[in-house]
Amino acid sequence: MRNVTRRLMLLDTASLYFRAYFGVPESVRAPDGTPVNAVRGLLEFVDRLVKDHRPDDLVACMDADWRPEWRVALIPSYKAHRVAEAHESGPDEEEVPNTLSPQVPVIEEVLDALGIARVGVAGYEADDVIGSYTARAAGPVDIVTGDRDLYQLVDDARGIRVLYPLKGVGTLQLTDEAFLREKYGVDGPGYADLALLRGDPSDGLPGVPGIGEKTAAKLLAEFGNLAGIMAAVGDPASKLTPAQRRRLDEARPYVRVAPEVVKVAADVPLPEVRTALPRAPRDPAAVEDLAARWGLGGSLRRLLTTLEA
Repeated sequence: MRNVTRRLMLLDTASLYFRAYFGVPESVRAPDGTPVNAVRGLLEFVDRLVKDHRPDDLVACMDADWRPEWRVALIPSYKAHRVAEAHESGPDEEEVPNTLSPQVPVIEEVLDALGIARVGVAGYEADDVIGSYTARAAGPVDIVTGDRDLYQLVDDARGIRVLYPLKGVGTLQLTDEAFLREKYGVDGPGYADLALLRGDPSDGLPGVPGIGEKTAAKLLAEFGNLAGIMAAVGDPASKLTPAQRRRLDEARPYVRVAPEVVKVAADVPLPEVRTALPRAPRDPAAVEDLAARWGLGGSLRRLLTTLEA
């Protein structure tokens, strides 16, 4: 990135268009009757985010592979319950509402016509793209996501925070280290260890049986990090209870592989793209055509006005 000291906003795009889909009535339709509630809802989200937070650079991060094989090879249950159709070659199909799937290509076309950077990398999730942009940024970073997994990237010293939507994107939970310590008793990297120990049914991560969120937080406070906890398992003088020692010892195979699954990648080969927030659409004719075809009217006009401002 050329302008590394500018404020960068990274969108967990799928997380946001899922929220838009469920937050905007399906009665919002194109002239031909096709639902466009996710499209218009996402445009409204981006408009509000740009108005409220004024990023210099904006990247819509995409899931080129929502369930990467390298993660599944380590933990086969990873997101397995969300597979609609498995494929021997290429990414498995995710279970997505029938009226949302057709809207995703429209979202992509609109972002491209506007000139908003849209980045997905084969073999990686949007989280990994976000992690890699964050690792390379020298300036402040706002990560907009409804996925708490990305709390692991929070870093006050580097100005990295997560904006977590509570209601649309008008009400955002500003997640910094103070929030994490108050809520979970950990910092950003500590959140990854906490999530690993606790597990996450929504992602098919089993966690360590009998180690819930509160116990995980106490263990991390006592022993510092996951490595410290596992070292304590082999130390008879450590303050682990017999049950905790047994459970953690039995979970060693999981604990060995889980960090690579839980932690977002920071070394994704990012493409060369223009990340600067556009002042005018890249392809005005395409924007007009898309607005007319899909009935995007006011949502698109408002975003264009905000970008010009």
